Amino acid sequence: MIKEKTNSTLTFEDFKTEVLNDYRTAIVSRECSLLGRKEVLTGKAKFGIFGDGKEVPQLAMAKAFKDGDFRSGYYRDQTFMMAIGQLTVQQFFAGLYGHTDIEQEPMSAGRQMGGHFATHSLNEDGTWKDLTKQKNSSADISPTAGQMPRLLGLAQASKIYREVSGIKNASNFSDKGNEIAWGTIGNASTSEGLFFETINAAGVLQVPMIMSVWDDEYGISVHARHQTTKENISEILKGYQKEKNTNGFEILTVKGWDYVDLVATYEKAALISRENHVPVLIHVNELTQPQGHSSSGSHERYKDAARLAWEKDFDCIRQMKLWMIAINIASPEEIEAIDQEARKEVLEGKKAAWSAFLNPIIDEQKELVSLLQKVAETSKNKETILKFVSELNSNKSPLKKEILVAARKTLRLVMNEAGKEELSQWITSYTKKTQQNFSSNLFSETELNVFSVEKVLPVYSENAKEDTDGRMILRDNFDAIFTKYPETLIFGEDAGNIGDVNQGLEGMQEKYGELRVADVGIREATILGQGIGMALRGLRPIAEIQYLDYLLYAIQIMSDDLATLRYRTVGKQKAPLIIRTRGHRLEGIWHSGSPMGMIINAIRGIHVLVPRNMTQAAGFYNSLLECDEPALVIECLNGYRLKEKMPLNYGEFKTPIGVVETLKEGLDITLVSYGSTLRLVQQAAKELIEVGIDCEIIDLQSLLPFDINHDLVKSIAKTNRLLVIDEDVPGGASAYILQQIIEHQDAYNYLDSKPQTLTAKAHRPAYGTDGDYFSKPSVEDIFEKVYGMMNEVNPVKYPSLY
Repeated sequence: MIKEKTNSTLTFEDFKTEVLNDYRTAIVSRECSLLGRKEVLTGKAKFGIFGDGKEVPQLAMAKAFKDGDFRSGYYRDQTFMMAIGQLTVQQFFAGLYGHTDIEQEPMSAGRQMGGHFATHSLNEDGTWKDLTKQKNSSADISPTAGQMPRLLGLAQASKIYREVSGIKNASNFSDKGNEIAWGTIGNASTSEGLFFETINAAGVLQVPMIMSVWDDEYGISVHARHQTTKENISEILKGYQKEKNTNGFEILTVKGWDYVDLVATYEKAALISRENHVPVLIHVNELTQPQGHSSSGSHERYKDAARLAWEKDFDCIRQMKLWMIAINIASPEEIEAIDQEARKEVLEGKKAAWSAFLNPIIDEQKELVSLLQKVAETSKNKETILKFVSELNSNKSPLKKEILVAARKTLRLVMNEAGKEELSQWITSYTKKTQQNFSSNLFSETELNVFSVEKVLPVYSENAKEDTDGRMILRDNFDAIFTKYPETLIFGEDAGNIGDVNQGLEGMQEKYGELRVADVGIREATILGQGIGMALRGLRPIAEIQYLDYLLYAIQIMSDDLATLRYRTVGKQKAPLIIRTRGHRLEGIWHSGSPMGMIINAIRGIHVLVPRNMTQAAGFYNSLLECDEPALVIECLNGYRLKEKMPLNYGEFKTPIGVVETLKEGLDITLVSYGSTLRLVQQAAKELIEVGIDCEIIDLQSLLPFDINHDLVKSIAKTNRLLVIDEDVPGGASAYILQQIIEHQDAYNYLDSKPQTLTAKAHRPAYGTDGDYFSKPSVEDIFEKVYGMMNEVNPVKYPSLY
C-alpha cells in the first residue's frame, strides 16, 4: 500500500514525486483522448476510441506490472501503455492517423485503428528478443472478449516454465515462471462466452493471471442491467472464489477513482498471483467514460442528467486531484501548471505526428505533380491533365490513394503518347512500394518460414511391410518430437490419460507428464487461446481440437487473432502454434463434416495441411517444428487403423509444405484431391483403366500454401482435362482449388474440356454408411464423372452410361 511504502521505504518527497509523475501521465493521456476526438471530428483521423475515464486504475496496474509480464487487453489501455513506457504522445497520434511507418507507429504501422497496442517481441531477423528484460503487450484485437483466450495461454506459459525442466533458452522467456499475464476488459464484454470460458479454464488450471474489468456501467449505449445478471460481474462470479483446498479465483473489488486503494489492490493481487500462481479478478467499478463509447456518437443521447452529473463529480482524475490537494501533495496552482504543461506536450506531440505522417506523402505528391506537368506538355489531353495537377496541388493533406488515382487516370489519357512509359513505370514502382505497407507479413518473411525446410524422406528397412497402424506412426513420431524439443507440449480433449480418442498419443502422458501431454475441458476456443499465448512466449504448443467440425467453436479466435498476428504487428510478434485435428469421413452430421472452404477463407495467415495418411501427417509436424509459422494439420479420421510402413527415422523425415505429390501418372485426365477422398480416387482410377481411361492423380497435400511449384498446370498441359474431387459442399474448397489452377496457374491455356468439380451434397452428411454414400463422392460417382467427361470427348469410344 502507498501509506506503508511512505512510512517504510519512501520519504514524503519521494512519495510526492511518484504521485505527481502518475498524475502527469494520467493528464497527458486524458489530453490525448480529448484532442484525439477533435482530430477525428475534423477529418484528420478516421475513427477514435479512447481510454478517458480509465486513467487512474491503469496507473495502479502499471505499478504492479514487471519486466517479463504480458498484457492481453483491449482498446482503452493507452494510459497503462504510457505508464510502462511503451507509448509516447507522438506514437499515440501516429496510430490515430494510421501512419504506415513501424518506427513512427510501432503498434501496427497503421494496420489497426488507434488504441490497439503491442510491443515488439522479435528482432529484425525474426528471432526472439529477451522477453524477460522488457514489459510485454500481446497485440490487441477489436472483437469483444477476443483477448481472453490468448490471456489464458500467456499465463499458462509461466506455469510451464516454472514446472517443466530442460526447455531450451527458457531464460529468454521466463524468470522461473514468475511472470503474470494481465488481462483487461470492459464490463459489457464480460457477457461474451469467451470471457466465461477463459475464467473457468484459468480457475481450473491455476495460472498467474490478473483480470481487470473496467466497469463504467455501459456497453456502448446499453446499461449494465441489460448486460449482466445483478448488474455486477464480481457478484455473479462469487462461486469462483478460491477457498481452502479448492482451486478458483481471488476476487477483489475497488472503486476506479480511489488512487490509494487501487494501488494497494493491485499490489495485493500481484503478490497473490506472482508467488502462488493463483488467478485474480479485479472488478474496478464506478468508472466513467467522459466522451462516450467512441468518436461516432455522444453519450448524452443515452445517459440521463443525474448520471452525467455523477460522472463529472467522480471522474477519476478529478478525484485524484482532490485527494492530492487534501493531503498536501500539490496545490491547485501546481496542478494547473501540470495540466497546462500536459496540454502543451500533447499539442506538440500531435503536431509532430501529423508532420511525420504528412510530409513524406507531400514529397510523393510533389514528385507526381512534376511528372504530370512534364507528361502534359506533349499530350493532346494537356488541359485535362493540368486540371488533375491543379486539383492535386491544391490538396494540402493528400492521401496516397489520391496521388495514385490522379496518376492512373492520367495514364488512360496518354496510352498512345510519349509520356506513357515514364508514367507507367512510376505507377508500378509507387504501387509496389506502397502496397508493402499494407500487405506484408501475412506469413513469415524470415529464414524460418515453411519454405526453408528441406524435404527428408522416411527411411524404411529393406523388408518393411505395410503392416503398422497409422496411429502408431503418429505416436512414435510424437515420442521423438517430445524428446527432441523439450519446449513442445500437446493438450486437448482426451489427449492425455487415454492418449487421444484414436490412440495417437498412447503412453505419452505417462512418459512426459501431465503438463506436456494434457487433458483439457470441453472448451475449444480457449484450447486455441492456450496455444496462442504459450507460442507468444517461446513455447511450441500443439493444440488439439478433437474433430474438424468442432473447429467452428474456435474459428473466430483462429481468424481474428492467430491468423492476423504477424500481419497486424508487421512481423514484430509471432505465435507458431500447431493446431491438430482430424476430420472428413466418419458417421453423421457432427463428426464427418469437411467445411474446408469456410476454414481456408477464414484463416489466411495460417497454413492448412491435409495429409492423406499418418506418415505424411507426422512429416508435417516435423517440418513445422523447424519453422516459425502457425498451421492447421487435419489428419484423416478413418486412417488411424489403416496399415502403413513403419519408418526408421522418426522425428527426422519431413513432408514439404506447399508441394503436391503425383500418386499416379496418366494421359487422359488430371484428378486432383486431398485427404481421405484420395483413396476413393485411387480405386476409381483402377476401375477406369479397365475401360481405357488413364487418369493422373495428384494429392494437393496442403491447401495453404497451394502448389508453389505449379506442378498442377504441368499435369494439365499433358492431359488437357481437369476434375477436382472434394468432400466439401459445392463451391467450397473446390472453388478455391479451381481458382488457383485456372486463374493463378493459367491452366485454361491447356484445357480441351470444361474443368469440373465433384463435391459432396449441399447438406451435412447423413448418419451411417448409406448416409455417407449418398452425401459425399463415392468411387462410383468419381468413375461416372470421369467417364462422362470422356464421353463428351469421344462418344463412340465411351458410349453414354445412362
